[in-house]
Amino acid sequence: MSEYRSLRERYSLLDLCRTPDLATEVTLQPVRRIEVDAAILFSDLLLPLEPLGIPFDFVRGEGPAIESPLRSEADLARVRRFEPRDELAYVLDAIRQIKRALSGRVPLIGFAGAPFTLASYAIEGGHSNTFAHTKAVMYGHPKAWHTFCDLLADVVGDYLVAQIDAGVDAVQVFDSWVGALNAADYREFILPHTKRIFDRVAGSGVPTIHFGVGTGSILGELRAAGGDVIGADWRTPLDEAWERIGLDRAIQGNLDPTLLLGPLDRVFAAADEILARADRRPGHIFNLGHGILPTTPVEHVQALARYVHQKTRS
Repeated sequence: MSEYRSLRERYSLLDLCRTPDLATEVTLQPVRRIEVDAAILFSDLLLPLEPLGIPFDFVRGEGPAIESPLRSEADLARVRRFEPRDELAYVLDAIRQIKRALSGRVPLIGFAGAPFTLASYAIEGGHSNTFAHTKAVMYGHPKAWHTFCDLLADVVGDYLVAQIDAGVDAVQVFDSWVGALNAADYREFILPHTKRIFDRVAGSGVPTIHFGVGTGSILGELRAAGGDVIGADWRTPLDEAWERIGLDRAIQGNLDPTLLLGPLDRVFAAADEILARADRRPGHIFNLGHGILPTTPVEHVQALARYVHQKTRS
């Protein structure tokens, strides 16, 4: 959105995340412009890395870059635990400020990164297509891997509880890159750690969402790891994904975000198909299957939100 781009001309992404006034403003921007049913905290899932002892920055046009990627057992062993209420206090301040600004208009969703996604950024040094370094550590040093992921899970669990205490109405665990694993590897190397997060949050009384991309073959494993709501991307038809997850869980998804770059009649047709596959069963959160693309016309997002509300209110 133009109002967000205007802020980005003056502030870095990390500046926006670390300044409660700015994080509040950016969180509220889509609520003002788009008929959304919830606000999503403006933050970044990599924020816990720096207090863990893994400094990073964002490189324009390339995304996050880790200063010194973790490639050995010794590197993993140097990571230090921290207290999120202290080191990430600015996020909690932003949550309290956003809740006051929303005044009950819509609920606020908080979030954090899941162990595989956080570990892969820390080990790869940034985004990866193959996750070769991550898998080399995972397969080659399993004991160090599990110790590292236990630490990540503990920190993320504490961080989400702190967000809940600060006022968020739901929390989402982002495992954006876990689709790089097969089901057996997920069960061995990831499931216990992600489950540890959901178990930590379980007594909080707020809904939990578990999101991944390219996870069609491991949706059952994601369910086993936890989450009242499981995200499904556009690669698997919604009703098929829901059957794999189990109809006793809610589902979030699953429009291909690139459709919003095309004509609205095609967007609406795709939305109709998703809604037909949901078949008015309770527990479907209509959403994109992954993040919105920067070149997406805001008018298309506004039109889609209005269309889905019109279709589901009747």
